[in-house]
Amino acid sequence: MNDERPAGARGPADERLRRDGGPPCSSEAGNVGEHQADHSAADGDAGPGAAPAPQKGTPQEGSESGDRTLLPTATPARTRAAVRRLLRPHRALAYGGFATMVAATAVGLLVQPLLGRVVDVVAEHRSADALTFPVVMLIVVAVVQGGTTVLGLSLVSKLGETVLARLRERFVERALRLPLERVERAGAGDLTARVTGDVSRVGEAVRGALPEFARSLLAIVLTLVAMAALDWRFFLAALIAVPIQAFTARWYVRSAVPLYARQRVATGSQQQQLLDSISGADTVRAFRLQEPHTAQVTERSAAAVSLTLRGVRLVLGFYNRLHVAEYAGLAAVLLTGYFLVRDDAVSIGTATAAALYFHSLFTPINSALLLLDDAQSATASLARLIGIADEVDARDQERTAPSTAPDATDASDATATAAAVTATGLSHAYEPGRPVLHGVDLTLAPGERVALVGPTGAGKTTLGKLVAGVHEPTAGSVDLSADGANGALPVALVTQETHVFAGPLADDLRLARPGADDAAVRAALETVGALEWAEALPDGLRTVVGEGGHRLTPAQVQQLALARLVLADPPVAVLDEATAEAGSTGARALERAAARAVEGRAALVVAHRLTQAAAADRIVVMDGGRIVQSGTHDELRTADGPYAALWEAWSDSRTAPGSGSAPGSGGGH
Repeated sequence: MNDERPAGARGPADERLRRDGGPPCSSEAGNVGEHQADHSAADGDAGPGAAPAPQKGTPQEGSESGDRTLLPTATPARTRAAVRRLLRPHRALAYGGFATMVAATAVGLLVQPLLGRVVDVVAEHRSADALTFPVVMLIVVAVVQGGTTVLGLSLVSKLGETVLARLRERFVERALRLPLERVERAGAGDLTARVTGDVSRVGEAVRGALPEFARSLLAIVLTLVAMAALDWRFFLAALIAVPIQAFTARWYVRSAVPLYARQRVATGSQQQQLLDSISGADTVRAFRLQEPHTAQVTERSAAAVSLTLRGVRLVLGFYNRLHVAEYAGLAAVLLTGYFLVRDDAVSIGTATAAALYFHSLFTPINSALLLLDDAQSATASLARLIGIADEVDARDQERTAPSTAPDATDASDATATAAAVTATGLSHAYEPGRPVLHGVDLTLAPGERVALVGPTGAGKTTLGKLVAGVHEPTAGSVDLSADGANGALPVALVTQETHVFAGPLADDLRLARPGADDAAVRAALETVGALEWAEALPDGLRTVVGEGGHRLTPAQVQQLALARLVLADPPVAVLDEATAEAGSTGARALERAAARAVEGRAALVVAHRLTQAAAADRIVVMDGGRIVQSGTHDELRTADGPYAALWEAWSDSRTAPGSGSAPGSGGGH
């Protein structure tokens, strides 16, 4: 299948599963579980294709670098709001976990006074029996603190995992609804980095950093309160370390946030360059561009490593400053204790407890500040995930906002109501200033089958994808008058490049309708003529197919795609050369299967063979991104125009000696 997009405007992001999500207008589209891959070069290209262009520099989020416009990153305010929205349904769990952690920390603070009492017993030369009570209490404190800590951490971890699962679901849902051209502008590397690295980083922070951070903050606050309870002067002495620690934390946060954000972008840029070079390896070798592409990979990798080393130096400076605060604070507490004991204001045991309290702050303070490293990194990743969700939500709001524009069509209300699809003034350009469609108007009646024919590059596939909602039109609109039954999508797309998902054959089909029972699955297979061979598989419909499973023929794979269409049961179907991959031997069988699959639906068929066009209710001939003819097969065949010329050339090829299979209507678009 060819593509009208100029070379360089396509990439690995073309291969995308679109099972739900809205199209640009009032419709929503899915491709019934198929990947859509546009691997060919632009129309008119010869040879192996255009080499992926090397890209200079490290792009910034939301900025343009060459032809890359990275996906957006949420602002800090939007990130906080999203986190609050995720936590709101689980407030009871959050309060319970917090209360349990407070209790565990408070019990643990009894250790220092008990040790101070032991010191007083020894200093005052009391009998050994006086040690019994503090020792027994230390054992009780250890047991109670251990139990409450385990309970509190389990509640906090449960909260974190629950919120993390919802965040993942929301991100995947929004990512699948990103418009294809938006992913292409950003590059597959940017989205891949977010799906892998950013999701993993947030998950690690939730599992490890969140419980420990909460525990550390509670320990810091309650320990300072306990020091004040011993003597307010110990509390003031401990505060000497606070300005140094606050300055250190502020310096670190201000330095770490932009650094980690740049590091995330550099990693995405590195992955994009690797994807570009590896996916286009044949082209790179054909044009002998190994050295430039290797240099680009090296440059992107060096940028990522440089930012990582800057992060290491930042952490080392962070710890050096923390040590200064620790020594200053401990010295102040010890000096305060010395003077208070000298003046008989407190006992040696009390001064010992104060020193132990402050010393016990080293671990939670260092942990809390250390976790700022994980927190800043996770926050940067979280902002990148939420940025995708916000972009999709903003597009949804624009799409559902009431339109104040006047009706662009002069058709009567009755005609508009009767139409299953109404495309008005559609124009589209994959690159600014290079349109591939020009003001196309098209209407499909319910149950009508319309075939699109024309030479390569005419705009057929682009029109089909606009109707299916895969692309958003540069101008114009697509309106669907019918909704899918039982919540099904109103329009579905089946292309010639179909993906078979790893797993049982029946589960692969149920992607189109998860609740379908075995009878519905068998009926769908029977409709497209696939039930016989499906039941003949080693384990029947339970046979594992896809990667690592039973290998299916191209014709069988395409029948699965058509069976998914039947199960999805949309009122509108778009077939983009859905029978082209079978070859001449299975073409007729697939054409019959496709005809049965779209029976009763409005269908827009990008015809690969003129036999498909001849069987359609109406034929639309495209050339140069415009509709140049429209009518039935008999009307257009007898008229003087491009369709008659195509039909004559096709008929001559069928009767020519030694001719192979009949040519199509121009192949791609």
